[in-house]
Amino acid sequence: MDKKVRVRFAPSPTGGLHLGGVRTALFNYLFAKKNNGTFVLRVEDTDQNRFVAGAEAYIVDCLNWCGITPDESPGKPGSYGPYRQSERKPSYRKFAEQLISDGYAYYAFDTPEELDAKRKEFPNFQYGQTTRMQMRNSLTLTISEVEELLAANTPHVIRIKVPEQEVVHFNDLIRGDVSFDTSLVDDKVLLKADGMPTYHLAVVVDDKAMEISHAFRGEEWLPSAPVHILLWKYLGWESDMPVWAHLPLILKPDGHGKLSKRDGDRLGFPVYAMNWTDPKTGDVTKGFKEMGFMPEAFINMLALLGWNDGTDQELFSLTELEQKFSVARISKAGAKFDFEKAKWYNHEWIKQSPVSSLHAAVKTELQNAGIEVNDDAFLNAVIELIKDRCTLLPDFVAQSRYFFASPAEYDVATVKPKWTAEKAEFFNAFANNLSLTDAASAESAFKALAEEKGFKPGELMLPFRIMLVGGKFGPGVFDIAILLGAEETKNRIAKAIEVFNS
Repeated sequence: MDKKVRVRFAPSPTGGLHLGGVRTALFNYLFAKKNNGTFVLRVEDTDQNRFVAGAEAYIVDCLNWCGITPDESPGKPGSYGPYRQSERKPSYRKFAEQLISDGYAYYAFDTPEELDAKRKEFPNFQYGQTTRMQMRNSLTLTISEVEELLAANTPHVIRIKVPEQEVVHFNDLIRGDVSFDTSLVDDKVLLKADGMPTYHLAVVVDDKAMEISHAFRGEEWLPSAPVHILLWKYLGWESDMPVWAHLPLILKPDGHGKLSKRDGDRLGFPVYAMNWTDPKTGDVTKGFKEMGFMPEAFINMLALLGWNDGTDQELFSLTELEQKFSVARISKAGAKFDFEKAKWYNHEWIKQSPVSSLHAAVKTELQNAGIEVNDDAFLNAVIELIKDRCTLLPDFVAQSRYFFASPAEYDVATVKPKWTAEKAEFFNAFANNLSLTDAASAESAFKALAEEKGFKPGELMLPFRIMLVGGKFGPGVFDIAILLGAEETKNRIAKAIEVFNS
């Protein structure tokens, strides 16, 4: 690659971090790692009306949880700061004024009421080539009128003057050659009345200042691309313009439209990386982390929403993704979100993860459920035995609760119809002679005694399981008995016989 790779993830601190935003961050991160580049977090906080306290720290926490930590950020500054747009405010007006003096932008003094009146007069009103000369701006006012208004600190914005009948071309790494007819593009506001830039001006000025080489962003920003390309040209920076890549949308499960938070609320799955608490209302929107997803599975799932490596491989560690990622393999088409598939990824990651990497998370889940864990070695043995049965981390609670406390209730309805005094005698005899050296020998002894007493082992297995765990679930029943130990197993058999006999 000709120039040093520098990419940026530039979210606005306005609320929860949507999985589409995390995927944008992930693709930036992977591209940087693949090309020995730098991954930058830049906080686009210029819209003060939508700014939410705590949202920036939340974004950083989300990226840290996912394992895609930026090389440069507000908390880890490099040589290209500041990394919050609100701290770069003076630079934006300078460039906006430069665009005016060069004839590429103009002051617009229209009040909100005047703009509203125009929108009522023209339902699809756009401030641009066909309407700008009917408005109150520095193109229709005299120089002295403009100077007077500015001297009086009259509220105004600065708008780009989009040229007429031009075609703006650019090459997109994902979409190839893209072109726009400027007659369909309106005169976007570049600098707002409060002196803050809009995204259009800020993204260009900041990408230039931070020497961003490649700009990965969502497909929804494609209609804004001609304005940004014109700004790169008008500011004289065309040769430094980043290479563009507009990522495909993440679609609703039915494929119709972009996935939104409302879809998650309606269909019962998260769309945010982590829990987000609205500071105004206190409402909590659930995230993938708190629902019980492992970060490895979440990242794996996101990477394959719109990208594949050209093989049938579906499970990738972050290190593998760093090695195999290629922009050429990003799809142009939107990717349908499938929550069942997301859970499949998590199940596979739980199954293949070593116990050591699951221990802390599982212990936390158990403690949150009021289950005290005093023996870490015992917990590790339990995790090893049941992890294949768990899809989400909270599943470890239901799948392991009986290891830490004798069942409080039994599925008596399953046992009672076929329960006999002879079966009670069998289990008493089995308990009296119980030896638990390993699961295989315990099972052999169980079957031998069943045969001796005239039972088929199959008709005794289910009552034995219910004695130990309370219901029809869990791993191999003799594996459970080995972990519980002979004394506990005997106690549970005795307690259950009393219940079944009553």
